[in-house]
Amino acid sequence: MAETTEKRKLIRRPAEERIAEIDTKINAHKEAIKKLEQKKESIQNPKPRVSKAAKTKLLITKAKDAGLTDEEIDALLEKAISKKAAKTEE
Repeated sequence: MAETTEKRKLIRRPAEERIAEIDTKINAHKEAIKKLEQKKESIQNPKPRVSKAAKTKLLITKAKDAGLTDEEIDALLEKAISKKAAKTEE
């Protein structure tokens, strides 16, 4: 290996370029912090879980609010059950 007697010159980037690079890094970290804060919030305040019975009650209430009678709801459920049974038999 031959030694070079010439020194390499250090080329400094302009201050504006370095500042712009730092600003982009700051923005990226701010976005990461926001995502982490959202995760923290979801951990601290989880969505309440609803039991199957409560879901069923809610569906029946919505159907009644839509103007369906008990007989109509029952007929729709019977129709859905028979369709599902027909699919499982195939």
